[in-house]
Amino acid sequence: MRPLPVRRVFEDDHGPLDRKTWPATLPAVRQLLDDGLEFDRVTVLVGENGSGKSTLIEAIAMAYGLSPEGGSTGAMHSTRVTESELWKAIRLGRGAGASRWGYFLRAETMHGLYSYLEDHPGPDPHFHRMSHGESFMTMIAQPERFDHGGLFVMDEPEAGLSFVTQLTLLGRLIELAADERTQLIIATHSPIIARLPGANLLQLDQDGITPIDWDDLAVVYHYRSFLDSPDRYLHHLLRP
Repeated sequence: MRPLPVRRVFEDDHGPLDRKTWPATLPAVRQLLDDGLEFDRVTVLVGENGSGKSTLIEAIAMAYGLSPEGGSTGAMHSTRVTESELWKAIRLGRGAGASRWGYFLRAETMHGLYSYLEDHPGPDPHFHRMSHGESFMTMIAQPERFDHGGLFVMDEPEAGLSFVTQLTLLGRLIELAADERTQLIIATHSPIIARLPGANLLQLDQDGITPIDWDDLAVVYHYRSFLDSPDRYLHHLLRP
C-alpha cells in the first residue's frame, strides 16, 4: 500500500480554534477538532447544505497548499477572500514519501480558475468557450494534471452536470481511484458520485461525522422516494 498524501487531519496545538465561533460551532468541524479524522485513499463526504462539507474540504485543501478557489499546488490565484480560518487551526498527517502534488476542483469557482489559466497561458484549451459540463470533463480528463498521483480534492464536482455526464464523471473517478498513487477526497450531494466503488462514505449532520453505507444515505433515500412518488413530495410543496 502506497503512503497517502493525507492520512489524518487534526487540530494544531499551536492554533486551537475557539469552539464558540463559526465554523467550530458546526458539529462536523467540532468533531474533527476534538477527535481528528482519518482518511482512506477514497473518502466521500455527504450531507445537507450547511453541514460543513465544503468548509472541511476547503480547509484540507488550503492546509495542503492549494488555493481555496481551485487549481494545483502551483496555482495560487485569488479573487476575493471568503474562506474560514479553519485551515490555520488544523494539521495534516502525511504519509512518509507520499506525493506532494495536488489539485482542488470546486464547481463554484471554476469560472475564476479558467480565467486564471487563460492569464497564464499553457497547453490548455479555451475553457470559457465550452459549456460548464464540457469544460469540467475536459479539465478532469487531462493526464498532465490527474494521471500521476497525488491528492485530488473536489467540492461538489457534480454541480451543473447532467445525469449522463455525472455517470461519465463517475467513470473518470473510478479510473483515478484505481491508481494507488492517487488519493481522492470529495464532497457531494450526488448519490451517483457517492456510489464510487471502495469509497469511505462519511455523512455530516447534526450528530457530527458518521461512517455510513450508500444504501443508508439520506440523499439516496430521498431520491428514491421522490422518483417512486413525486406527487407525494409535490403535495407538501404546493400546500397553501
